[in-house]
Amino acid sequence: MENGSPPQPDQPQYVLRLYVSGTTARSARAIASMRRLCDTELKDRYELDVVDIYQNPAATKLDQVVAVPTLVKLLPVPLRRLVGDLSDRERVLSGLDIVPKAGPVE
Repeated sequence: MENGSPPQPDQPQYVLRLYVSGTTARSARAIASMRRLCDTELKDRYELDVVDIYQNPAATKLDQVVAVPTLVKLLPVPLRRLVGDLSDRERVLSGLDIVPKAGPVE
């Protein structure tokens, strides 16, 4: 495969749900941070669903979201929630139980 290696059978598929509030700068940063992290660390083995709580307020009850941004890791288990600033790459990786592919990004 040209754009990287295919997912390995022993590598889990990640299902993530990111709750944001509208088109604010904070929401845009959270979305960009998560897409960048997923593309780097979980290439071809993740699903990222972005939920705008203004457009879908009922969705917050499903995952018991009380603040935004909130990232919910649905799979692989155990379920995890990360609340607040998602720009701290190491904190997000640790919270999702992801071992970085390479050393720290500068």
